[in-house]
Amino acid sequence: MRIEFTADGLTLAGDLRVPEGVGPWPGLVFTGPFTGVRDQVTGLYAARLAERGYVTLSFDHRSWGESEGEPRRHEDPQGKLHDLRAAVSFLRGRPEVDAERIGAVGICLGGGYALKFAAFDPRVKAFAGIAGAYNNPYAMRSGTDYQAALASYTEVLERQDHGGPVEYMPVVAEQGEAAMPGDEPYAYYGTDRGASPLWENEVTRVSVRELLTMDNMMGADFLSPKPALIVHGVIDRFCSPEGAEEAFRRLDQPKKIVWVDAKQHIDLYDREPYVTEAVDATADFLGEHL
Repeated sequence: MRIEFTADGLTLAGDLRVPEGVGPWPGLVFTGPFTGVRDQVTGLYAARLAERGYVTLSFDHRSWGESEGEPRRHEDPQGKLHDLRAAVSFLRGRPEVDAERIGAVGICLGGGYALKFAAFDPRVKAFAGIAGAYNNPYAMRSGTDYQAALASYTEVLERQDHGGPVEYMPVVAEQGEAAMPGDEPYAYYGTDRGASPLWENEVTRVSVRELLTMDNMMGADFLSPKPALIVHGVIDRFCSPEGAEEAFRRLDQPKKIVWVDAKQHIDLYDREPYVTEAVDATADFLGEHL
């Protein structure tokens, strides 16, 4: 069912899925890929895990999809954490949900957000990250001309501070500039495979600066004693297996890592048997710990 809830005065749109039978059930809140909306990856996983006995809430973060927020299609790391807080408040207020059994599930960039959020919200009892991007500035600095990139995006911010329009760039493109360049992102977002009436192929230019400067990996240092599951593809050019390994290493027990024989990052978005393997691992782990 379509629902709405508020975060910081903004109305956010979501889909609540309730299992068949008699509750109350454990509840799961979802956060997903960079630029993603709720009827793409998070909606797929939310539907599959609802079949496994969880009340699930997938939603559009502020400024994305049907949710309010300005500027449109802007990556707001702190805002996303606030959205997750409000989503948990909403879930805990539902009669179908056992308020003491709430988990956070993140896919792709949402893996890092879910990890950091779960680490600092005592209402969340477990975390699962699937094909997660556990961003931290140290890793970003080693893989790019960091200072030049920061200077470029700061110039954009200065123009906007002086009253200029919000500047946008394509999310994906077969050729030319894009926030996520290359064939693989385009194969999902640029085709019918990831088509959604809620999604548009543009993102604020300075959203990339947020990806370069956020530290979601730190959540691994603070999550304990909550249980953590990491599911990751053995080959992933966009959310590195090394990042998943670092997050796992920094976590304390109880923790589990599951490697899936995927060859592309987007295999875990919608391809079988990879989605089923990730859903099975998540349902089994949360069934034990949540």
